[in-house]
Amino acid sequence: MIRALRKNPMLTIYAATKYHEQLKAIIQSEHRLEELVQIVDYLEEKPVPNAMNLIVKGDAIYPLLDWFDLMPPYLLAEQLQLRPEYLLALLYSRLNNYERVYHFLADTDPSLNHELDIYNRLQHGLTVDANDLPSSLEHFDEFRLMHNHAVIRHYGMEEVNADQTKYYYLQALETATSGEYRAYTARHFGMLLMDLGEYQDAIRVLRVGLASAESEAAETALRYSLCQARMAQLGPASNATLLEAVKQDLGLVLEAFESQDRPMDTAMALLDAGTVCHHEKNWSEGLGYLSRAIALLEEQEDTALIIADAYLRKGGLLFSWAQDGNPQFYRKAANALQKAAKSFTREQAPMIYADIQQKLGLIYAETPDEAKKKGMWAARSSTAFQEALTILNKEEHPQEYAMVCNHYGNALIKYPEAKLTDNVEKALFFYQEALKLRPADSMPLERSLTLLNYLEGQWLLGMPEDTFDEARYGDMVEKAKEVIAISPDPQLVAEAEKHLQKLHQLKSAYA
Repeated sequence: MIRALRKNPMLTIYAATKYHEQLKAIIQSEHRLEELVQIVDYLEEKPVPNAMNLIVKGDAIYPLLDWFDLMPPYLLAEQLQLRPEYLLALLYSRLNNYERVYHFLADTDPSLNHELDIYNRLQHGLTVDANDLPSSLEHFDEFRLMHNHAVIRHYGMEEVNADQTKYYYLQALETATSGEYRAYTARHFGMLLMDLGEYQDAIRVLRVGLASAESEAAETALRYSLCQARMAQLGPASNATLLEAVKQDLGLVLEAFESQDRPMDTAMALLDAGTVCHHEKNWSEGLGYLSRAIALLEEQEDTALIIADAYLRKGGLLFSWAQDGNPQFYRKAANALQKAAKSFTREQAPMIYADIQQKLGLIYAETPDEAKKKGMWAARSSTAFQEALTILNKEEHPQEYAMVCNHYGNALIKYPEAKLTDNVEKALFFYQEALKLRPADSMPLERSLTLLNYLEGQWLLGMPEDTFDEARYGDMVEKAKEVIAISPDPQLVAEAEKHLQKLHQLKSAYA
């Protein structure tokens, strides 16, 4: 998954008016800090729950839970005394100026200084030793200790020890001091399980979190993570009820993101909504979501890779729409995929680049045009497939190689007749290449499809008028019978039976 890069908003301190002068004096003691911090009356404006905001009340500072994913999910103390060094250290940590953090805390509070140092390392993707975490913490001790142990093992180590990290997340869930904290831990536990590919467990944990959530922001974050976990399991045969349920939840998430003026998060949710519509074959609606996402992303900074992913999804949707009886969309699909390839280059993302080339090969083979231009499209198609095969070779990527061979064979059969080569014979060669790597026991469906493609190619090649080729006949009969024996799809079995019937008729005609 490509995660959004978010530009941090302005720092905000929510406080009753009686604290405003005191807070201004602290902030103004630092050169130009007041340009980056605003003070708001929390009785007039509802605090926004993210890491860039703080609440001051009762002579204490309260860091907010970060439901917007702006900072690492490491939990500091539930409240800190309203002292200038604490307030300034927290503000500078949010501004990524840890030199000033250490200036205020190194001597006055080494423990908090140590915790913010861990925070700093997590923020910059540096390795954190789990032994660096203090063995005892003030305030809601056990829960925060368990949660932070899990977070360090999840986000702060080069290799995740899954069992240990799960243990600490589970302990944090059990010791959470409120439903909101339980929801916060559950969300990051769910993200760990998604990273491990354990989607059913992720869904269960995220549902616990959603049931525990006490704020609208928590519900939105849990609901979106739950959508992502369910989307990871979507496929061509996905249940229509599931698809509709995911789309409805994404609608609620989108509504919340838009009301909170979160353009990056809105764009990411729009991309997901477009993907769900793709699975539903709801082409027009999906295209609308993807186009809106691209428009939003183009207004943001540092989003080139995410825009490329958006064009990749758009190209895939248009390609499927074109294959669904609307060939006028092939060229638009090619245009979107070419834009994606500008960022997903051969050097930077070879597997994605190869997949794009494979799709372009299929698109160019199908693109409608006048007869005299068909040869040009065929040449572009063949070049794209050959480019994909230079990356997806049979030694390193056998299954991907087999898939490209099967698609290349299908494309070759659609090319116009060539003067210097027989496209059908080339197609049969690539089908045979695919069959070598698609065994009947582990890939019966894929093998059956390639076998049927091979049979179609043999019919196109034809038989000599005056001679019955017993060897080719036997080969075709054998392959048709194999489909009948191994295919899990009744429609493919019926196609194979039709081939057998035609073959028997052919032999009778020659006899």
